Amino acid sequence: MKGKTNWRSQQRNAWLAGLMPSIILLVVITLLPAMALIITSLTPLSLTNPQETFNFSDPLINYRQLLEDPRFLNSIITQIKLSLVSVLFQVIIGLGLALLLNGTSAWLHTARTLFLIPMVLPPIIVALIWKIIYTPDISPLHQVLELWGITLNSLIANPATALWAIAVADIWQWFPFTMLMVLAALQMIPRDPLEAASLDGASARNIFRYIVLPYIKPVLVVCALFRLIDSFKAFPLIYILTDGGPGTVTEVTNYYGFIQAFNFSYWGYGSAIAVVILVGVFVLSYIIGKAGWSDERKASA
Repeated sequence: MKGKTNWRSQQRNAWLAGLMPSIILLVVITLLPAMALIITSLTPLSLTNPQETFNFSDPLINYRQLLEDPRFLNSIITQIKLSLVSVLFQVIIGLGLALLLNGTSAWLHTARTLFLIPMVLPPIIVALIWKIIYTPDISPLHQVLELWGITLNSLIANPATALWAIAVADIWQWFPFTMLMVLAALQMIPRDPLEAASLDGASARNIFRYIVLPYIKPVLVVCALFRLIDSFKAFPLIYILTDGGPGTVTEVTNYYGFIQAFNFSYWGYGSAIAVVILVGVFVLSYIIGKAGWSDERKASA
């Protein structure tokens, strides 16, 4: 019995020793910067006033100012609009294409490879591609529309369309992520339930609703969570395409934090904005994840 206990102790120590480098790396590159961000958000630090670096006399001043800042509140609304639209269509388009491309033929394999191209391009390259598309003087899209007698103004210069133009570019870049994940899930579905349902005369719609969808629902939840988190980082698209404009129409929360920290040098205020974004992402991820997994547990109970 004593030898068994010693063996378990040695196994645990070996496991901890193997895990320790990863833990140290995680602390260095993630937890320490996060702690520095939170600490900075509790000070009125700015590059024009560096002596306020460790001034904690009023630690919540930045957060109180955020609640009274209409530009910040508007950036939250803009961020929510962009995130909801882009994530929703990325999941829908990715799911639809995955269902269409789920097969083993050579041309389906080629089509899947071509659809993955936007996802592997660097974000700056994607932003430059869509900058060209949205610029009337050099845009192939505008030239084709002019041949058809259609005149289209710049979508990114129009306050009514600028945000949705960014959403289109974001959807184009990241719907392959959902498509790839769903394709992997579809190819892991057991064939027996599908064949049995088909022999029983079930329609394709009912097979998808009652057999396929329950199998791939956890994957869809994971895709939505990952894309929701990444949607808060649509910085390159906004920086290249609109610079937050026209006006503040496309100024999402992280871009507003960038302006405060690097344009105006309000590091404490910019850090507070980043902390709010971090908390918001955690809350939204928890709500979506809990809803998805609770439904899955009910279905399996």
